Amino acid sequence: MKREVWVFAQREQNRIAEISLELLGKGRVLADKLNASLTAIIIGKEVRAFASPLIAHGADKVYLAQHEKLDSYTTIPYTKVLVDLVSHFKPEIFLLGATALGRDLAPRIASHLKVGITADCTELTIDHYTDPLNKQRYKNILMQIRPAFGGNIIATIVNPKTRPQMATVREGVMRALIPDSKRKGEVIRLVPELNKDDFKVRVVESKTVEKRVNLKTASIIVAGGAGVGSRENFQLIFKLASCLGAGVGASRAAVDGGFIHQDHQVGQTGTTVHPRLYIACGISGAVQHRAGMSESKKIIAINSDPEAPIFKIAHYGIVGDLREVIPKMITAYKAKK
Repeated sequence: MKREVWVFAQREQNRIAEISLELLGKGRVLADKLNASLTAIIIGKEVRAFASPLIAHGADKVYLAQHEKLDSYTTIPYTKVLVDLVSHFKPEIFLLGATALGRDLAPRIASHLKVGITADCTELTIDHYTDPLNKQRYKNILMQIRPAFGGNIIATIVNPKTRPQMATVREGVMRALIPDSKRKGEVIRLVPELNKDDFKVRVVESKTVEKRVNLKTASIIVAGGAGVGSRENFQLIFKLASCLGAGVGASRAAVDGGFIHQDHQVGQTGTTVHPRLYIACGISGAVQHRAGMSESKKIIAINSDPEAPIFKIAHYGIVGDLREVIPKMITAYKAKK
């Protein structure tokens, strides 16, 4: 039987969660490296319609676990379904999104299967690994890479002995493939074995609140930090963003200070972004923030402190008071435009 790399396809209302499409993009790379099949697993009451988009985004195979009581997520039955499937099909790798749902579900699966799991990965690769204690060499192991100790170091974690190798991945750090509607794949319908004891929790009502901003798709982001000073001063950030047709981001310090809503937060505990241009205004550049924006193609930093860490990764740095610099940038841009 050909080895399989699994991706749990999370549903959000009537669509596949963006993180699941991102995982399929990375899963495709991993599966090709291992000469394995890429398989998506989706659970729900009626999920046949999701098979085509999952295949278009890179899946070779889609397992549909359908049951009339699985429309809404509840921990116990979802865990049971996935543990049973993993035990039967024995995938090499199993990836889930580091969403609220994924963080609830993944460790429970790992605990039942008695396998390791790495949470909040920012990169995944396939490589060989030699155990430093007994010098035993393992081939084609999943390298699970994530920030550790508050982002001060990058750790590479391996799980060479048990299967599946499990990891959850942060949103926005992987790239989804461009969907190909001509791709062909195998769709397999599965009937989960569940009983009434598996449904000890019943979802009475479900409400979905959309995020105020989607920074992952923004090509330009203007972000403010604690150095902005106040909610009122943050209007300068919005004015520059409006002028450039940009999204508005923020550091955790700005969010904690009440300057802006948490949906705008960029960094290790916020959104990871990869814009063409990132303008950091009054952001010191703590490692937690840099973890979420350091891969921007161009970074402009505005800060009154010439020693601010943000200048170490900025392509262009402006030392000055943002309350003076930003209005001049807006005037110069409008004049040129």
